[in-house]
Amino acid sequence: MIVTGGASGIGIETTRALATAGAAVTIAARRPKAAEEAARTLRRETGNPRIFVQPLNLSDLQSVRRFVEAWNRPIHALINNAGIMALPELERSAQGCEMQFATNYLGHFALTRGLRPHLANAQGARVVSVSSTGSLFGPIFWDDPHFRFIPYDPLLAYAQSKTACILLSVGIALRWSDDGIASNALNPGAIATSLQRHTGGLRTPEHLRKTPQQGASTSVLLAASPLLDGVTGRYFDHCNEALPVAERSDSLPNGVACYALDQSNAKRLWKLASQLIRVAT
Repeated sequence: MIVTGGASGIGIETTRALATAGAAVTIAARRPKAAEEAARTLRRETGNPRIFVQPLNLSDLQSVRRFVEAWNRPIHALINNAGIMALPELERSAQGCEMQFATNYLGHFALTRGLRPHLANAQGARVVSVSSTGSLFGPIFWDDPHFRFIPYDPLLAYAQSKTACILLSVGIALRWSDDGIASNALNPGAIATSLQRHTGGLRTPEHLRKTPQQGASTSVLLAASPLLDGVTGRYFDHCNEALPVAERSDSLPNGVACYALDQSNAKRLWKLASQLIRVAT
């Protein structure tokens, strides 16, 4: 199994749970030296020596290409976990894309597409994409996903990227079922991690917050549980399938926006992303 960003936050708890269950886990990390320190600790704590580290910078499609080209074995689960949130200023990736869209979605799209043969070889692989209730705050901005005309807003950019993560799972379900590849997305919940460093910390009321272990639980369920055999193209919250909603509530957001599960949107985004990575690489 591969966990992007698997050395910190809910990623390290996902890695820990999968390794404890006996999986060979590769942590794909932007900072491999720090990730190797975490992996060393996890090997000792879990008793599982098969925890590995490979460098991966999702915001740079050349780094994604190098990771894909170096991979040479079947993958039973790819957990697209890494992400950034609410960058205060507009930043662009090495290929000129808005940074949250590039990191949270486009890098994972290129990674997943590149690893498709290895997922297919596993004969029953799963792709898990970590989204957020942030997806309820905005759809895909089709004509300007990189904020070249729309005034940049940190949370709108985050919302778009997390909506895209859900549509990635819908797109895989539409295209790769013949390869035996299932894909689902999830909201891990409100967890205080370094993800909120640009937002002044977690704003969710304390009684509604989760621990990192609780936040990782839905990722682990989707990656490994036999209860999810044959389930694909869905969105999960609190280890259960979330209900689609037509509009966002003024209270705490719940459910999944209808636009994030729309098959026509998934097809359109797949085409857009394929064009973007082809131009960039």
